[in-house]
Amino acid sequence: MRRPAGGRGARALTPTERVRRLRRRTTALFALTSAVGLVAMAAFAVRSDDARWRDQLDRTMDGDTSWAIGLLETGEDGRLDTNALVETMGTGCPPLSVLSAAPSAAGTGDPRLVVEHAPARPCLSVPAADVRAVAAAAVRAGDAAAFDRRATDGEPVRLFAMPFFAPDAGEGDPPQGAVVTMTATSDQAADHRRLFWLVTAGCALLVAVSAAVGHLLSGRAVRPALSVLGQQEAFLADAAHDLRTPAASLRTLAETALRGETDSTDVLKRTLRLAEGMGRLVDGLLTRARLMSGTATLAREPLRLDQLVEAVVAETPAEGHRVTVRAEESVVDADPDLVRRAVANLLGNALAHGHLPGAPAEVRIGVGRDGSVTVEDAGPGLPPEVAGALFERFRSGAGSTGLGLSIASWVAHAHGGTLTADRGDLGGARFVLRLPAAP
Repeated sequence: MRRPAGGRGARALTPTERVRRLRRRTTALFALTSAVGLVAMAAFAVRSDDARWRDQLDRTMDGDTSWAIGLLETGEDGRLDTNALVETMGTGCPPLSVLSAAPSAAGTGDPRLVVEHAPARPCLSVPAADVRAVAAAAVRAGDAAAFDRRATDGEPVRLFAMPFFAPDAGEGDPPQGAVVTMTATSDQAADHRRLFWLVTAGCALLVAVSAAVGHLLSGRAVRPALSVLGQQEAFLADAAHDLRTPAASLRTLAETALRGETDSTDVLKRTLRLAEGMGRLVDGLLTRARLMSGTATLAREPLRLDQLVEAVVAETPAEGHRVTVRAEESVVDADPDLVRRAVANLLGNALAHGHLPGAPAEVRIGVGRDGSVTVEDAGPGLPPEVAGALFERFRSGAGSTGLGLSIASWVAHAHGGTLTADRGDLGGARFVLRLPAAP
């Protein structure tokens, strides 16, 4: 027996959960993309700063070594003379060391270097092996060389070596030696570390902000889908709730007719009433779904509201109830079919609930010049438990689907009007539908 994918006990996600999971993944992808871009720019900025401060130090030390090379002299015996260098400029700070390449080793492999001059009391001291290493690199390359090392006291330093050539050297001749200088890099390194942590913190903050913005944008993007899914689930719940009882009643009637336990004429009459009721339910469900989804377009036109209300009252079977209409001439800018349905729902609600058990209903309907329709009954009034959510589905009361008032409220709001409920003068409920008057 195969287990469902995703592990033991895995369940299929609902459409709403899949949309929310898509939102989370979109947010994560947005944040990851931003993080990759920010990290790349941060790395470029840090590396550029690191190269910049080293280049600045190298330029400064290049000037020092070039000046020192200009003060070197070569005796008649070919030996270096550093007296002019020592007498002209102090070689202790920045430390200046002069190393010559032995003739037997110059230009062949690693040069054998001889220290011609080293400062007696340098402001920075590094191991002699480091000085020889940077000088050897400059002699081998025939160009400046620079290393990052540590002084004897642990302070970071930058070593710089510039090769020099004999006065009579021709093109292609090896260097005669190299001048080495150094400088402390503690301040530059500290500034670089501060920049690194500042950029790191800035990147983290920007990634967090981008994640929040991505979550907000993805939420706005999936909001219509979630709204549609919610409307679909509400419609399915309404349909299942409202059609379950009449469908069960039809099945019971069919089973009774098959057993021959009742008169077939009575069964057909009851079946016809149930079918008409189911038709009204389906029509109401579809109307409410179209209103909620915004697919029901309003065919606005100047409408005589008083005449429409009188027509609705005339078409509604009273069945022994008393309905009084007091209408003033009123013209509104509205959709006739939707307004007719809203008024019919309000009247039907008053006839169904606006009386005590066994007593006829007394309903008063008023139409005002301001585009208002007032439906008032003499029933028990609004139950406190449903008064706060009266226009939600399944809230009208016992024996009702709860769609009538919900549809009437949606019609009012679709036209830019309102539907309110309170206690009337007859002691029952009073509903006031207000629609925008025509210009």
